[in-house]
Amino acid sequence: MSLKPPVFSTLGCRLNAYETEAMKELAEAAGVNGAVIVNTCAVTSEAVRKARQEIRKLRRDHPDAKIIVTGCAAQTEPETFASMDEVDVVLGNTEKMQPETWAAMGPDFIGKTERIQVDDIMSVTETAGHLIDGFGRHRAYVQVQNGCDHRCTFCIIPYGRGNSRSVPAGVVVEQIKRLVEKNFNEVVLTGVDLTSWGADLPGEPKLGDLVMRILKLVPDLPRLRISSIDSIEVDENLMQAIATESRLMPHLHLSLQHGDDLILKRMKRRHLRDDAIRFCEEALKLRPDMTFGADIIAGFPTETDAHFENSLKLVDECNLTWLHVFPYSPRPGTPAARMPQVNGRKIKERAALLRAAGDRRVDLHLGAQIGKTHKVLIEGPRMGRTEQFTEVHFTSDQPEGEIIEVVISGRDGDHLLA
Repeated sequence: MSLKPPVFSTLGCRLNAYETEAMKELAEAAGVNGAVIVNTCAVTSEAVRKARQEIRKLRRDHPDAKIIVTGCAAQTEPETFASMDEVDVVLGNTEKMQPETWAAMGPDFIGKTERIQVDDIMSVTETAGHLIDGFGRHRAYVQVQNGCDHRCTFCIIPYGRGNSRSVPAGVVVEQIKRLVEKNFNEVVLTGVDLTSWGADLPGEPKLGDLVMRILKLVPDLPRLRISSIDSIEVDENLMQAIATESRLMPHLHLSLQHGDDLILKRMKRRHLRDDAIRFCEEALKLRPDMTFGADIIAGFPTETDAHFENSLKLVDECNLTWLHVFPYSPRPGTPAARMPQVNGRKIKERAALLRAAGDRRVDLHLGAQIGKTHKVLIEGPRMGRTEQFTEVHFTSDQPEGEIIEVVISGRDGDHLLA
């Protein structure tokens, strides 16, 4: 029998992409043959719909393959996927990272393994077991945290990821040292609730402590980047790193979600609009070249036009550039799903207005970069990204993986030219 390497399809966040890379190694080591693995997302109802759509497409493309569905949607709705004729096995988020799961499948696993393997994610206390040495060709993503202890009223993710757990700082530092030895010039710290890193570790260190430790103990790392953070949980050492450490990239993606205090309370967020504005003002004062991205939800239940206007104004008040706009969709089992819902057409209109505001901010940002000098990490023959994560295109081939200094000559659409 000829072996067919597994086919992977990843939906959702960077953490899912990271975990797909780990699953590739586990499946390969177990000799899994002729399988299609779909790593799903559950952040919105639309994400679950897309997962089902992707599974059907993959079945058409691979009629003889065994289809394994895993990820957050599989964890939160295992029966939804088990009821699909196209699906052979459903794995939870814990099970997908365990070598014994894949070893039990082996080359010819169907009939030798349970169809649904999804245990209680809330009982999981360990996250370091599946660390891999880098995901990405030129920028490495390193998972340092998983899960979330907060219970925002709109969010299903804690039920897909479990409670917050952290990778010890020493393990993270050693991994990043190995990545630098492999010539990675940029490392991105990732997690589900990154600013909660350390709360479950001895001494309860903070994310800023981890950042400072990495920069001190890995002096040859040119660039360190942190992914989405909760601004209200940012600690003093992280602010110090923003102010003093040029190797920490001036780009922060903020989990803001809304700009109105009443809606923030109904979301069960831990900050108010003034907290968000104050944080952005302080970060910009410490690091004038800082750029911000943000997650904002349009059409949360009970949101009025006045509430929405506060979200719209927040785009300028926080100097946001890279917006991730989420039209609200109810997730069964969450408190927000039981609140009075906003009309679907109104939600789409508000999401479009937020995206237009984001486009204007991107336009301002790009225009301001012309004539400036930037250090660009080259990700492809003619493409790279600045310290602020802005895409730059070149007219001739550049050395991939290297950081080069360029003068921005112009812009084209949503990217810069050099």
